[in-house]
Amino acid sequence: MPKYFRIRKMDIVDVPAVAALVKEFSLYMHALGETSDLKLDAESLERDGFGTEPAFQGIVAEESPLISGFLLYHSGYDTDAACRLVFVVDLFVTKRAQGQGIGFALMTEAKAIALAQGAKQLVWTIDRRNVQAERFYEGIGAKHADALNIMYLDV
Repeated sequence: MPKYFRIRKMDIVDVPAVAALVKEFSLYMHALGETSDLKLDAESLERDGFGTEPAFQGIVAEESPLISGFLLYHSGYDTDAACRLVFVVDLFVTKRAQGQGIGFALMTEAKAIALAQGAKQLVWTIDRRNVQAERFYEGIGAKHADALNIMYLDV
Protein backbone atom coordinates (compact mmCIF):
# COMPACT_ATOMS: atom_id res chain seq x y z
CA MET A 1 0.00 0.00 0.00
CA PRO A 2 1.42 3.42 -0.94
CA LYS A 3 2.50 5.73 1.83
CA TYR A 4 1.08 9.22 2.11
CA PHE A 5 3.13 11.89 0.41
CA ARG A 6 2.52 15.41 -0.79
CA ILE A 7 4.04 17.37 -3.63
CA ARG A 8 5.03 20.93 -2.83
CA LYS A 9 7.32 23.71 -3.94
CA MET A 10 10.93 23.22 -2.87
CA ASP A 11 11.94 25.59 -0.09
CA ILE A 12 15.42 26.63 0.96
CA VAL A 13 15.09 24.46 4.10
CA ASP A 14 14.84 21.44 1.77
CA VAL A 15 18.32 22.02 0.33
CA PRO A 16 20.18 19.54 2.61
CA ALA A 17 17.64 16.77 1.93
CA VAL A 18 17.65 17.38 -1.83
CA ALA A 19 21.46 17.49 -1.83
CA ALA A 20 21.47 14.07 -0.12
CA LEU A 21 19.15 12.73 -2.83
CA VAL A 22 21.48 14.17 -5.49
CA LYS A 23 24.30 12.09 -3.96
CA GLU A 24 22.09 8.99 -4.17
CA PHE A 25 21.26 9.88 -7.79
CA SER A 26 24.98 10.19 -8.54
CA LEU A 27 25.62 6.71 -7.12
CA TYR A 28 22.77 5.36 -9.25
CA MET A 29 24.25 6.93 -12.38
CA HIS A 30 27.72 5.57 -11.50
CA ALA A 31 26.20 2.09 -11.32
CA LEU A 32 24.97 2.64 -14.90
CA GLY A 33 28.49 3.53 -16.05
CA GLU A 34 28.64 7.30 -15.56
CA THR A 35 32.22 8.29 -14.75
CA SER A 36 31.82 11.95 -13.84
CA ASP A 37 30.36 13.17 -10.57
CA LEU A 38 27.27 15.33 -10.38
CA LYS A 39 28.49 18.72 -9.26
CA LEU A 40 25.11 19.79 -7.88
CA ASP A 41 25.44 20.10 -4.11
CA ALA A 42 23.84 22.02 -1.25
CA GLU A 43 25.85 25.16 -2.02
CA SER A 44 24.90 25.24 -5.70
CA LEU A 45 21.28 24.32 -4.95
CA GLU A 46 21.01 27.28 -2.59
CA ARG A 47 23.03 29.68 -4.75
CA ASP A 48 21.32 28.90 -8.07
CA GLY A 49 17.84 27.84 -6.96
CA PHE A 50 16.99 30.73 -4.66
CA GLY A 51 17.48 34.47 -4.48
CA THR A 52 16.41 37.29 -6.77
CA GLU A 53 17.09 35.50 -10.10
CA PRO A 54 16.99 31.73 -9.59
CA ALA A 55 18.29 29.63 -12.48
CA PHE A 56 15.81 26.87 -11.68
CA GLN A 57 12.92 26.04 -9.41
CA GLY A 58 11.99 22.80 -7.76
CA ILE A 59 9.25 20.69 -6.31
CA VAL A 60 9.65 17.93 -3.77
CA ALA A 61 7.76 14.85 -2.66
CA GLU A 62 7.46 14.88 1.10
CA GLU A 63 6.67 11.85 3.22
CA SER A 64 6.75 13.88 6.40
CA PRO A 65 9.36 14.48 7.60
CA LEU A 66 11.39 12.94 4.75
CA ILE A 67 11.92 14.25 1.24
CA SER A 68 11.53 11.21 -1.04
CA GLY A 69 11.98 12.83 -4.43
CA PHE A 70 12.55 16.05 -6.29
CA LEU A 71 12.09 17.62 -9.69
CA LEU A 72 14.07 20.66 -10.82
CA TYR A 73 12.93 22.74 -13.79
CA HIS A 74 13.22 26.06 -15.60
CA SER A 75 11.20 27.89 -18.22
CA GLY A 76 12.19 28.04 -21.87
CA TYR A 77 10.96 28.60 -25.39
CA ASP A 78 10.76 26.42 -28.50
CA THR A 79 11.14 28.55 -31.64
CA ASP A 80 10.22 25.65 -33.95
CA ALA A 81 6.84 25.25 -32.26
CA ALA A 82 6.61 28.95 -31.26
CA CYS A 83 5.63 28.04 -27.73
CA ARG A 84 6.74 28.29 -24.15
CA LEU A 85 8.04 25.13 -22.52
CA VAL A 86 9.20 23.91 -19.16
CA PHE A 87 12.52 22.07 -19.18
CA VAL A 88 12.79 19.37 -16.52
CA VAL A 89 16.41 19.42 -15.39
CA ASP A 90 16.31 16.46 -13.02
CA LEU A 91 13.77 14.05 -11.58
CA PHE A 92 14.77 11.60 -8.89
CA VAL A 93 12.92 9.42 -6.40
CA THR A 94 14.88 7.63 -3.70
CA LYS A 95 15.03 3.85 -4.11
CA ARG A 96 13.04 3.15 -0.94
CA ALA A 97 10.12 5.25 -2.24
CA GLN A 98 10.03 4.06 -5.85
CA GLY A 99 6.85 2.36 -7.00
CA GLN A 100 4.56 4.57 -4.89
CA GLY A 101 3.55 6.97 -7.66
CA ILE A 102 5.91 9.74 -6.55
CA GLY A 103 7.62 10.17 -9.92
CA PHE A 104 4.24 10.29 -11.64
CA ALA A 105 2.99 12.86 -9.10
CA LEU A 106 6.09 15.03 -9.59
CA MET A 107 5.66 14.96 -13.37
CA THR A 108 1.93 15.69 -13.02
CA GLU A 109 2.75 18.74 -10.90
CA ALA A 110 5.39 19.82 -13.42
CA LYS A 111 2.72 19.60 -16.12
CA ALA A 112 0.39 21.76 -14.02
CA ILE A 113 3.19 24.31 -13.50
CA ALA A 114 3.86 24.34 -17.25
CA LEU A 115 0.18 24.91 -18.05
CA ALA A 116 0.00 27.72 -15.48
CA GLN A 117 2.96 29.39 -17.24
CA GLY A 118 1.30 29.07 -20.64
CA ALA A 119 3.72 26.36 -21.75
CA LYS A 120 2.74 23.75 -24.32
CA GLN A 121 5.49 21.21 -23.61
CA LEU A 122 7.53 19.57 -20.89
CA VAL A 123 10.99 18.74 -22.25
CA TRP A 124 13.93 16.86 -20.72
CA THR A 125 16.97 14.82 -21.61
CA ILE A 126 17.70 11.30 -20.49
CA ASP A 127 20.94 9.38 -20.27
CA ARG A 128 20.73 6.52 -22.78
CA ARG A 129 21.95 4.07 -20.14
CA ASN A 130 19.05 4.92 -17.82
CA VAL A 131 16.60 2.32 -19.14
CA GLN A 132 14.53 2.42 -15.94
CA ALA A 133 13.88 6.13 -16.41
CA GLU A 134 13.15 5.69 -20.10
CA ARG A 135 10.52 3.04 -19.32
CA PHE A 136 8.99 5.30 -16.67
CA TYR A 137 8.72 8.25 -19.07
CA GLU A 138 7.32 6.10 -21.86
CA GLY A 139 4.81 4.73 -19.36
CA ILE A 140 3.46 8.22 -18.70
CA GLY A 141 3.14 8.93 -22.42
CA ALA A 142 6.42 10.71 -23.20
CA LYS A 143 7.73 10.65 -26.75
CA HIS A 144 11.30 10.54 -28.05
CA ALA A 145 12.65 13.48 -30.04
CA ASP A 146 14.59 11.18 -32.37
CA ALA A 147 15.47 13.93 -34.86
CA LEU A 148 17.40 15.91 -32.24
CA ASN A 149 20.94 15.58 -30.94
CA ILE A 150 22.04 17.34 -27.78
CA MET A 151 25.11 19.52 -28.20
CA TYR A 152 26.91 21.88 -25.86
CA LEU A 153 29.76 24.34 -25.80
CA ASP A 154 31.72 25.21 -22.67
CA VAL A 155 32.01 28.96 -22.09
